[in-house]
Amino acid sequence: MEEPVIKVGIITAQCVRFCLNAAYDCNGKTLQPGDVEVAEATPTGICWRGKLFHELAFVPKEAADASFSLFDVTIGLHFHWERKETQTFRGSLRLVPAGGGMLCAINVLPLEEYLACVVSSEMSATASLEFLKAHAVISRSWLLAQIRSTHKQTSPQSVFRTTGQLLKWYDHDDHLLFDVCADDHCQRYQGTGRMNNANAPEAVSQTRGRVLMYGGEICDARFSKCCGGRLELFSSCWDDEDKPYLVSKPDIINDVRAREVKEAFCNTDDTAVLSQVLNNYDQETHDFYRWTVAYTTAELSRLVAKKSGLDFGTVLDLRPLKRGPSGRIVLLEIVGTRMSLTVGKELEIRKWLSPTHLYSSAFSVERTEDGFVLHGKGWGHGVGLCQIGAAVMGTLGYSYDEILQHYYPGSELTDYYT
Repeated sequence: MEEPVIKVGIITAQCVRFCLNAAYDCNGKTLQPGDVEVAEATPTGICWRGKLFHELAFVPKEAADASFSLFDVTIGLHFHWERKETQTFRGSLRLVPAGGGMLCAINVLPLEEYLACVVSSEMSATASLEFLKAHAVISRSWLLAQIRSTHKQTSPQSVFRTTGQLLKWYDHDDHLLFDVCADDHCQRYQGTGRMNNANAPEAVSQTRGRVLMYGGEICDARFSKCCGGRLELFSSCWDDEDKPYLVSKPDIINDVRAREVKEAFCNTDDTAVLSQVLNNYDQETHDFYRWTVAYTTAELSRLVAKKSGLDFGTVLDLRPLKRGPSGRIVLLEIVGTRMSLTVGKELEIRKWLSPTHLYSSAFSVERTEDGFVLHGKGWGHGVGLCQIGAAVMGTLGYSYDEILQHYYPGSELTDYYT
């Protein structure tokens, strides 16, 4: 099989500002590097340089390292680190109508080039090579599994509303114009700017075309920032069909290399290790292994009303009805003076109980005289590879295949293409 070419959605906006950093072909014309270009969505297409187009494709003329820059790219959408950046990408640029008076900027490039940027965006490129190799394999596996699932059109329904209950989860099937988005919804892909040394490209090169497989299928290799000490099941976060290689177990291996580990691989305050996983803006997040959030009753009532769009009145209680084995709440009943509703799954709970997102849904609820205190653990859904735990494993001398077997037991490394 040949290396796939993929489409990555970078920006969806009414107006896209960009700059070509090398010679590109567009509509039969060669464009030289130049000033900032502006393309705007219209009711009938895309307006660029005073003309109307159905869509635009900018393809590198010759240089293999040709690049373009996009301005005002949002990263961490709706998370507490949300901000805008100028980012630079290799490959082709497509601008297509996205409906609703918006257009979408899509980067088209070979999968391996994409992965080198993903590995550098998800964590620091200075991380240990074995950790980066493990992440290259799972990022490649996850993407190919999602593309195959989309082609089979087997994505399950992800919103269920009944009297007294709302279940919702977020997955790859949200995207129609491209294969994968560039933000935390899929995998972080923030261009070439974070490839500040050769480690990430080397990790991708050494694992080229290699994926995890189980039972003849590419593994849906999920990952999160910090599991909080125990891995979670797929069904706690997405649809109800669990996967045999995504198990719930402690984030620890009982061998001599882990003899000094405190409780779990991801239970670390080693700044050298954390800097491998947490990029500059991630390091603004603290105490994610164990954390506490407090609200007054009035604050929580206003927050839930704003985030849910529903009038609960005064929130009287938060009642966990179902938890996954890691302690993550799958179903939470919110009891108010005007209505009660059970909400799930884990990410929807995190959205409703924070101005951005709670670190995770693995929390206990303490009632106080003034309101509520949430005592939580972990950062993210906790399914599959725990990035901080895997980084610790890399520093302790575990090889990338040992890291992968810990987080995806029973899976097999396979060369999917060369």
